[in-house]
Amino acid sequence: MRVLVTGATGKVGNGIASALLARGDEVAALVRDPARAAEVLPAGAEAIRGDATEPESLDAAAEGCELVFNSMGIPEQWTRDDAVFDRVNAEGSRALARAAKRAGARRLIHTSTFDVFHAERGGHLDETQLADYPKGTAYERSKQRAEELVLAERDGLEVVIVNPCAVYGPGPSASVSFDEGMFEPLVRKRLPVLPPGGAGMVFTDGVVNGHLLAAEKGRDGERYILSDTYVDFRELAETVVRVAGRGRVPPVMPLALARAFAAAGEGISRVIKRPPMISRGQVYFFSWQAHPDSSKAQSELGWKTTPLEEGIRLTLEGMSLA
Repeated sequence: MRVLVTGATGKVGNGIASALLARGDEVAALVRDPARAAEVLPAGAEAIRGDATEPESLDAAAEGCELVFNSMGIPEQWTRDDAVFDRVNAEGSRALARAAKRAGARRLIHTSTFDVFHAERGGHLDETQLADYPKGTAYERSKQRAEELVLAERDGLEVVIVNPCAVYGPGPSASVSFDEGMFEPLVRKRLPVLPPGGAGMVFTDGVVNGHLLAAEKGRDGERYILSDTYVDFRELAETVVRVAGRGRVPPVMPLALARAFAAAGEGISRVIKRPPMISRGQVYFFSWQAHPDSSKAQSELGWKTTPLEEGIRLTLEGMSLA
């Protein structure tokens, strides 16, 4: 079976492409720069030049594909131009869904986020709690709109949505990464403070498996949350240091200070044209502290969670830190 994967140079898409190749599928990877992508694409994947913001470039990539995995997007909570979130994450996803439909693809598996759901701060959420209001950051709003747009293309195309939590684990480096942004500096004693709050976490291999299961067993038009567990950042840091057998757990930055630091950092970033150490969007997300429930994915898809300590051990081993 021929399958199109977008975002194959990122953690999730790269893992999906590798898993598809391992089971014998033919994989086409949509990439903006085939020569550069060749450095990280799994062996055997066919790099096809295209860009989700250039709809005319998508038809050739989708041609002959039965399945399409849409794992591309901008994961940051900050850019200098907020409009890029909607242009790539939302409009790009709609363009891909339309190209998939024109090519006669049977099913689109769309990578979203659990940010699209509603919960009070510190509360629990599942797939029944879709937010009926614009969420608090441009990234979140773009992911909300992306879901609406791809679901609107279901006439002739099945769409299944996967909603992972914060992803960590082996895979190509990303601009936003717990592995390099938190795990490594914790082990090397270079992290001065921890951000306030916490997040639902999910291991890369589990996210990949969840996508494959969604392609096979997911119901058309349904959403599936993928979450191993919720963890606050002090507990996460303690686990990383314990598994690594070295490192230091720094103090937690007070929320008010984190908000002020992020606001100031974004102002500086607009001048120096580099991302801030932490953005207001990240502080907003971390302080949400929502506890996602992945029971639906477990019961309907047969998806299995990865214990946090096991996932961290595998991640650190992959980074030669344990």
